[in-house]
Amino acid sequence: MAKRDYYEVLGLSRDATDDDIKRAYRRLALKYHPDKNPGSKEAEEKFKEATEAYEVLKDPQKRSTYDQFGHAGLSGAGGFGGFDFTSFDLGDALRAFMRDFGSFGSVFDNFFGSTSTRTRRGYQKGRDLQINLKLTLEEIATGVEKKIKLKKLQKCSECDGTGAAEGTSKKVCSKCEGSGQIRRVSRSLFGQFVNVTTCDYCNGEGMVIDTPCPECGGDGRVKGTSTISVNIPPGVTSGNYIQLRGVGNAGPRGGPAGDVIVLIQEQEHPAFKRRGDDIVHEMLLSFTQAALGDEITVPTLDGKMNLKIPPGTQSGKIFKLKGRGIPRLHGYGRGDELIRVLVWVPTRLTSEEKKILKELASKENMKPPRGDKGLFDKLRETLGL
Repeated sequence: MAKRDYYEVLGLSRDATDDDIKRAYRRLALKYHPDKNPGSKEAEEKFKEATEAYEVLKDPQKRSTYDQFGHAGLSGAGGFGGFDFTSFDLGDALRAFMRDFGSFGSVFDNFFGSTSTRTRRGYQKGRDLQINLKLTLEEIATGVEKKIKLKKLQKCSECDGTGAAEGTSKKVCSKCEGSGQIRRVSRSLFGQFVNVTTCDYCNGEGMVIDTPCPECGGDGRVKGTSTISVNIPPGVTSGNYIQLRGVGNAGPRGGPAGDVIVLIQEQEHPAFKRRGDDIVHEMLLSFTQAALGDEITVPTLDGKMNLKIPPGTQSGKIFKLKGRGIPRLHGYGRGDELIRVLVWVPTRLTSEEKKILKELASKENMKPPRGDKGLFDKLRETLGL
């Protein structure tokens, strides 16, 4: 699908000011943030789209490139500006939002630290990894510790991550003299201008390697696997996420490791439907159970328990099991379990059963009430009509 115009995404004209861009993005980001739209793929895509547009238009250089060449000017190495948005994902969008606006009530307090991909020393940070973690309703209700096996780039043990062959070391870049930047001064009728760009010889690191490590080819990283642990608190829901700092891909040539973003996905449960912190279960009752009353066994997240059905129970009646739902993530206590009972009607009857039912049908108490508006209003309310 072709990308939409960034100004159209934010609802702005091309002469929008920096403040206009910031206000428009903040409004959309708060509307479509995953915390406010748990489990919604449409909201996630709109959040990423708005953030990508904001990241381009808030930056004067990127905005100028986009205004001149459109999306083609931002297409990585082939683009005129060298800005790569081809792999812009949810993790990138969340960090961009946190960087400029902070959290507005996310379920976790210590999500994101520094969002810069390059440290002040010139070391490049490793890319983050995003993992979709599927959880059962039982795991969500109790909280759980999960072990996750990761395939990632790890520090090369041969050169200890420096990228330099054994017995050699990095040298200060002769072109930028270790600063990682190139400064060019130009003069015009309007005065002197200084243009600062990343050094293309050392890629902004300030150091170069004459003899690369044969194991990693000078990158300082090799492919590997590791196992990490993540503690999931009770009460999470689809769309919630946790960031594990410094356990993602290692940075090249000694750069700090990226992060791992664990995105929660709630699995569908065979017996329960979740509504916020409450869970709903439907039970079928026979006509005789509903009419005469009974004691039935119902499932809960903590095991089975008995539920008393009073005589004359109507189809659609909801019974509440207080405190048998999902723990509240932001507070104390738990939601409730709602048992909705439905009267089951047999589809096949023997001749004897038909005879008995016909006899019952002639009895006065077997006929539904007529003209009792209050009763019908209650029935409609119970059945959700």
